[in-house]
Amino acid sequence: MSESNFLSVAFLFYAVGALLYVWIFFKPSTRIRPIAVASIVLGLLSHTIALAVRWKSSGHAPLSDMYESLVFFSWAFVLAYLLIDLFLKISRLGFFVLLCNIAILVYAFSHDSTIKPLMPALQSNWLLLHVSACFFSYGAFAISFIASFIYLMPFHKKYFSLEQLDQVIYKSILFGFPLLTFGIGSGAIWANEAWGTYWSWDPKETWSLVTWLIYALYLHLRLMKGWRDEKLAWVGLIGFLSVIFTYIGVNYFLAGLHSYA
Repeated sequence: MSESNFLSVAFLFYAVGALLYVWIFFKPSTRIRPIAVASIVLGLLSHTIALAVRWKSSGHAPLSDMYESLVFFSWAFVLAYLLIDLFLKISRLGFFVLLCNIAILVYAFSHDSTIKPLMPALQSNWLLLHVSACFFSYGAFAISFIASFIYLMPFHKKYFSLEQLDQVIYKSILFGFPLLTFGIGSGAIWANEAWGTYWSWDPKETWSLVTWLIYALYLHLRLMKGWRDEKLAWVGLIGFLSVIFTYIGVNYFLAGLHSYA
């Protein structure tokens, strides 16, 4: 089977999982949950094989253009959800996570999937370390965004515990922040090797720093009295909007060394 075949199978499992999580959202069931989780795991397994096939075919980590990065982001997003759900039991978020993930894959499919030669500047072991760390952090931040969004919606009290949503936001950011820190740090080292400078205020570098500062602010404010509930949820939501602009917006509105073709 080809990479696209495995991705199609993953997409199908995610879609089935989303339907099962609709049932769980309205009627929590201990019998349905294992089936829904199994659907996600099977989708993730097929997704992993698709990435491996792409890696073998191209000869480099599948992180070099917008199509590859979106497919990897989707994979990291689902993996982050499974890990966080394992500890916090957030089944009712599953539908929202899978719906967003399906949207990410649909967006990925709209891009050119042709394997292209790797640019000389990207031919480095830092590609895997730097970019994967950033996308793992994005996956965790995406979970915090969904939880923040739901926290700010009027219907949340009917279906969710406020304390549980707060914990999801906090633990997701706590998980993603050191990964983003490592991603930015490793990117600086790579930049020095490739271009002779650790930091050049390239638009994506600058917005990565803005994103880092927003999440650092969240973690700081959470320790302060009076900064809980909706206030922190807004910070979590704004943080991920900064992630989206860093990842996609910069490519379209600001020219720089990091822009994907």
